Amino acid sequence: MAVPASNGSRSAVDTDVDLLVIGAGVTGIHQLKRALDAGLTARLLEAGQGVGGVWHWNRYPGARLDSESYTYGYLFSKELFEGWEWRERFAGQPENERYFNYAVDKLGLRGHIRFGARVNSALFDQTSATWLVRTDDDTEVRARFVVAATGVLSVPVFPDVPGREDFTGVAHHTGLWPDTPVDFAGKRVAAVGTGSSGVQVIPSIVADVASLTVYQRSPNWCTPLNNEPITAEQQAELRADFEQLRENLNASASGFLHQPRDRTAFEDSRDERWEFHDRMWHSPGFAKVISHYADMLTDKAANDDWCAFMAGKVRGIVKDPATAERLIPTDHGWAGKRPPFVTGYFEAYNDPKVSLVDLRENPLVRVTETGIETSDGLREFDVIVWASGFDFGTGALNRMGVRGRGGLALEDYWADGPRTFLGLMSHGFPNFFFPGGPHGAAGNNPRYAEDQVNFVADAIEYLRDHGHRVIEVPADTEASWNAMVAELAAYSPFGEHSYFFGSNIAGKPRSFLLNPGGRPKLREFMGEVLQSKYSRFLS
Repeated sequence: MAVPASNGSRSAVDTDVDLLVIGAGVTGIHQLKRALDAGLTARLLEAGQGVGGVWHWNRYPGARLDSESYTYGYLFSKELFEGWEWRERFAGQPENERYFNYAVDKLGLRGHIRFGARVNSALFDQTSATWLVRTDDDTEVRARFVVAATGVLSVPVFPDVPGREDFTGVAHHTGLWPDTPVDFAGKRVAAVGTGSSGVQVIPSIVADVASLTVYQRSPNWCTPLNNEPITAEQQAELRADFEQLRENLNASASGFLHQPRDRTAFEDSRDERWEFHDRMWHSPGFAKVISHYADMLTDKAANDDWCAFMAGKVRGIVKDPATAERLIPTDHGWAGKRPPFVTGYFEAYNDPKVSLVDLRENPLVRVTETGIETSDGLREFDVIVWASGFDFGTGALNRMGVRGRGGLALEDYWADGPRTFLGLMSHGFPNFFFPGGPHGAAGNNPRYAEDQVNFVADAIEYLRDHGHRVIEVPADTEASWNAMVAELAAYSPFGEHSYFFGSNIAGKPRSFLLNPGGRPKLREFMGEVLQSKYSRFLS
């Protein structure tokens, strides 16, 4: 059914759907379900040929969650939760993709999804209060509401180096990996980048290659993921404790189950600290961030102490001292960039087939037909893996041709950085939402996105039930959210060299792209809107 106009009758302008969702990742799938459950007509457009978002596109060897699997999936249905068994604490890409296919089919959503439909324009018509959305094959969909669940890591980027297209061997970006296996056996391989995807790929292919040359721009503080299988007993406990699990995750400020620690670093002696550091080193995933000393991210001395411990670990693992030193960051502390979690990464450098090129010492010059040239010469390869990152946060939204009131271009409105409310809406773009976008999250993304999805769904149902056609964030309300982001960003451990500021994209404005207030601020601002019954948002 269509959302009624303010006089209670159906709008004179026909719409194909009440709600159009763009993107079949974790957020878009949930938003589609909420719309259909509410009795709205809804459709989802997906550029790829399958569901899962990043878990459809990022098929590279070693791709894996660093949030516990059972905290990443959907929690709105006990039946859905109990119908799936996660095999590992941190599931790999194939398992994640299977999970989202399971969820879509179990929820009966596949018939509402159109694949191979990349959106290239979304135009708001003020007279009819509808959006006209076009795809790259000239298909048009008119909708009352648009939810762009395009994700923050969906636009891969390549280094700005001449000749990249000249290479005649096999080359793939980790974010655009083919759905057929890439043959590394006996090949001379280059891996360009040592961020979150590069450090997963490298140990996953080292056994197969003839040689592997790693090109590193800057090292990061990598720590062990400490993955493990989920036993049958653990599966039973997860099912038995589902309600408590959901309650704990809903209450968690970060969206994780890890508990913050009250004790500060220098309440302990040096020996006690380093014994605790060792426990952290062997803890799973983000426990090292959330359950570390309470002042780890606010006291430089505490952070330096942990960094010294980690540097010692790297030197103890990597046999070649010069290589070890190149793998130890000197330009930022722990969590100054997004900290990758690894399995066998440092150990890979002990394989004689692996060599490390420091791009600060030997910058990229060009890519040739046969390989990669740096300032110290040409190295020839059969395969290049571009693990060179993404246009984080705003990349997909700024490329989608979004035009709001009066033809206002979203990329122009965001020319100096995103201006949002809740990381979800922008002034001048009525009936347009982007859950999972910039300024939205700062932890376990699906848990933040769940809050945003529910906020969007509840708002649209309120409009329908109370005869309103348009919802738009007031400019001053948007400004208050952005002021919070700017104020609290100063206390974030992430520095401006992090891609969370857009620093990896030439010409991109330096602007904090996360929500430094976390889930508590998100819910505080949401609560004020709900308490006011969307006052000043509706027309």
